[in-house]
Amino acid sequence: MSKKCYRFFGGLLNAQAKWLNKMSEKGYRLVRTGRVLYEFEECSPDEVTYCVEFVGEKSKENATDYADFLEDMGYKVFFKNINLNYSVGKVRLRPWAEMGGCIATNATTFNRELLIVEKSNDGKPFELHTSYADKEKYYRNLRNPWLFLLLLFALFAIIKHSIVLGIFSLVSAIPSILYQLQIINVRQKAKTWEQ
Repeated sequence: MSKKCYRFFGGLLNAQAKWLNKMSEKGYRLVRTGRVLYEFEECSPDEVTYCVEFVGEKSKENATDYADFLEDMGYKVFFKNINLNYSVGKVRLRPWAEMGGCIATNATTFNRELLIVEKSNDGKPFELHTSYADKEKYYRNLRNPWLFLLLLFALFAIIKHSIVLGIFSLVSAIPSILYQLQIINVRQKAKTWEQ
């Protein structure tokens, strides 16, 4: 029996992963995703575990290669959107992304910014990034879009003398700071590990 759920998480990757893992605990396995749709089929409770990864900075080729690499390792992979975009022909500029991912269109990575990765539950924590260098790079990739928005809103707030844009700047600062703290934490753990 299949079950359909409609949810929107935006950029809250951990909340999405926790919800998917709770669905797995209840005996549901992901089989299909849409913009806000998650379709599940029944399985044994806690049979699979999920991890959600941001790949919006990658070019289409690199994102596809990464998904193929994960599938070759035995994982099941679903591409997912991070935002709600219902119009056709959208283009998004991503100045923080790698060369092939700076301009996202419907033909490339627009509405394919996330990877939901499923693996059989072996009782071990599910982490895609195991080295400190990989974790630091991943958190930088999560921080950079927020940092770009922070700087953009701050610049326009100053130029336009706008309190509203200043508030948007402050709101953008929150995830920027949180991801920067995670980068600092990873660096400290790496230094401790080296000693």
